[in-house]
Amino acid sequence: MRGRSLGVALSAALAVTGGVAVLTAAPASAAAGCRVGYAVSSSWPGGFGANVTITNLGDPLSSWTLVWTYGNGQTVTQAWNTSLTQSGSTVTARNVSWNGALATNGTASFGFNGSASGTNSVPTAFTLNGTACTGTITPTTPPATTPPPSTGGVPSDAAWVDSGQWASWTNNGYTLYNNIWGSGAGSQTIWARSGTNWGVVANHPRTSGVKSYPNTGKTLNRTLSSLKSVSSSFNVSVPADGDYSTTYDIWANNHAYEVMIWTNQHGAVGPIAEQYDANGAVPNVRNLSVGGHTWNVYRGSNGANAVFSFIRTNTSSGTIDLLAVLNWLRTNAWWGDVTVGELQFGFEISGTAGQSNFTTNSFSLSYS
Repeated sequence: MRGRSLGVALSAALAVTGGVAVLTAAPASAAAGCRVGYAVSSSWPGGFGANVTITNLGDPLSSWTLVWTYGNGQTVTQAWNTSLTQSGSTVTARNVSWNGALATNGTASFGFNGSASGTNSVPTAFTLNGTACTGTITPTTPPATTPPPSTGGVPSDAAWVDSGQWASWTNNGYTLYNNIWGSGAGSQTIWARSGTNWGVVANHPRTSGVKSYPNTGKTLNRTLSSLKSVSSSFNVSVPADGDYSTTYDIWANNHAYEVMIWTNQHGAVGPIAEQYDANGAVPNVRNLSVGGHTWNVYRGSNGANAVFSFIRTNTSSGTIDLLAVLNWLRTNAWWGDVTVGELQFGFEISGTAGQSNFTTNSFSLSYS
């Protein structure tokens, strides 16, 4: 919060009611300040959910970092609408690409789930970009409840739920699609807390052919040469059985090219290739290191469009330099200076072992 002195006395007020803490640093004239609302939204034996709202009382910010410390063994297990890390008892929450700008009196909100080995006490001190929002509190124990109920695998705190074949929802710059497009599909419901924390409950027969590709993503409409960076991170939970892959699907030149980047796969699924043998698709390139991972790479076609598939050993989380992958295709003359259109991430499902849950715990996509 540059341009204002931080060396001033702050009068602070903090109240706790039913697991809700509101900290206000009420600054003297021309001083920087902040207000944080921390609410325990639900709790259950060994775990809890919480929501945090930041109000910037100082100069406008282009990015923010909120830090607090836990005192009783709490550990954050998943978060949405923030890039959140924890080191010991110290939690650091940073903005994501779409919510970094905070005007004076502007707000930003995010949520998370956590585990608690002791009393789930409410944090009593926060700093926003190094400025303290302080207060005095006698910690209270949030009321115990049961785990958040669900209906058919859909969490009760979902902001959007839809079972429509082409259902879509836009939130914070991301668009989600239910996208049940294959023949012989069964039932599928998509739900979302946000554009980056969502999931599907699916029950598709294990017959041949892809049934659906529920996904989230953005549309770039940028030439490859104009892009300086394209990066993405993901964290997913997938069922132990079924026929599916977790994959990015990137389209270019008005669907003339399709790039699929598989981060895990299970069951009777495989990439499109130019050649097949007794073991299935034969890669054109083996053990290629690009974008921070090692891939087998396949090329083929699906009707009128070329398909390039990058497949690694299974992982449920990671960060990928997507621009490096796209530029590798150009450097090796698999395509030229294409116009990158939709960039999507989700689950390509061919069949499930009964009703199955697929969850994107967190996701981010940034480009410039």
